[in-house]
Amino acid sequence: MSVSLKAKIAEVFEEPGCDINQGKSEKERKKGCTRQLSPGAAAGGCAFDGAKIALQPVADVAHLVHGPIACEGNSWDNRHSASSHSQIYRTGFTTDINELDVIYGGEKRLFKSIREIIEKYDPPAVFVYQTCVTALTGDDIEAVCKRAAEKFGKPVIPVNAPGFAGPKNLGNKLGAEAILDYVIGTVEPEFTTPYDINIIGEYNLVGELWQVKPLLDALGIRILSCISGDGKYNEIASAHRARVNMMVCSKSMINIATKMQQRYGIPYFEGSFYGISDMSETLRQIAKLLVQQGADAELLERTERLIEVEEARAYKRIAEYKARLAGKRVLLITGGVKSWSVVAALQEGGMEIVGTSVKKSTKEDKDKIKEIMGEGADAHMIDDMTPREMYAMLRDARADIMLSGGRSQFVALKARMPWLDINQERYYAYAGYEGMVELVHQIDRTISNPVWQRVRIAAPWGDDGETLGAVAPTASTAHLSAVAAHAMGLEPEEIPV
Repeated sequence: MSVSLKAKIAEVFEEPGCDINQGKSEKERKKGCTRQLSPGAAAGGCAFDGAKIALQPVADVAHLVHGPIACEGNSWDNRHSASSHSQIYRTGFTTDINELDVIYGGEKRLFKSIREIIEKYDPPAVFVYQTCVTALTGDDIEAVCKRAAEKFGKPVIPVNAPGFAGPKNLGNKLGAEAILDYVIGTVEPEFTTPYDINIIGEYNLVGELWQVKPLLDALGIRILSCISGDGKYNEIASAHRARVNMMVCSKSMINIATKMQQRYGIPYFEGSFYGISDMSETLRQIAKLLVQQGADAELLERTERLIEVEEARAYKRIAEYKARLAGKRVLLITGGVKSWSVVAALQEGGMEIVGTSVKKSTKEDKDKIKEIMGEGADAHMIDDMTPREMYAMLRDARADIMLSGGRSQFVALKARMPWLDINQERYYAYAGYEGMVELVHQIDRTISNPVWQRVRIAAPWGDDGETLGAVAPTASTAHLSAVAAHAMGLEPEEIPV
């Protein structure tokens, strides 16, 4: 690991927005931040994966992976992060290094790849991602990017987050550091207003940002930049002129919010777009901070009027589903902001939470779960549930449905229990008031699907393949037995069962 990368990791883990980190002594903090990964620690994604996930939703730049072609993976669907403008972010660019590059170095190949991208696609910027192999062979991507930027007159941003540096969450923060070091503050916006905000840690999954933006538009609030969903390079580069920052997922990009507050004096808060009450509270927080930053106080009144109308409409639309879902038990296997924000949304739908995963959640996330769920919340917070434990919980019918990501779906399917995708790969947007209605609708559809009653019917044979007497022999089966006996030169009664 290079000296510069070690220094950057140490800086990331000095994060003032992390209560757990700040609660440690100086010695403990340093020891925890430099601890090497144990085998399997990056099974949920490595640092490179985390950086690429965090930054690839910046839609109009080219994302170039400097490493073996396998590191690029499938970029096209990009976890369903949508764009309303450029589609270049969906194209997979890689230097595809080979054995000779490992021996002689891949810096020349990287420089040529950057030149080819700029000549063919002319993006406003190129993001270059370091990987394990090229980091181990010593390729200096910072130097190459600097030279390419001078040569071609385009920003070329090094993202130094090789996979061996740590798990996915560390990669999220290292990607955010690249944005802070090389992008934010490099461009001035064409104009500014007292109603400009940045949304940080929002990836526009399945177009969720587009369900929130009309609400902000109705209040006259402008999203100056979204980091990084549906993002544009120049908008992010001018993000330092916003009046307020909203932090959606503090687990991934809290360092952007805290450092922008230190450098530019922009206040931030953490909010949620999931659930009716949380959506309303988020609008109130944005309006309140904007007024404190100089916006017209009349914004507060307009916000309350909008909330009143939208809440009434949303509650009316979910009433039908709520009657059917009242008392249904939900097992929520996710993390981060969803570990508490989705809990609130499900409770508004009349459902009971039997467990919510907090493996990827911050201390603040856990505190919010306790606040939402009240007494006994600790018993429902699951730090690390194994697939076997999930299966046992579902098999014993202690939950009526499991909400999780794709990796856990087969546990629920094996237990013959309803499952709904709540993570990045889903096909439905659940943010905002419209999203809440859609979430309750999809849960109702999933639980009510008649397929679950069919798959729970016991099969007419046992696990060893022997029949249980549920199927009576027929004339056709008797005929087949006779044919088989004749072919084998046996009497029918001599055929082994």
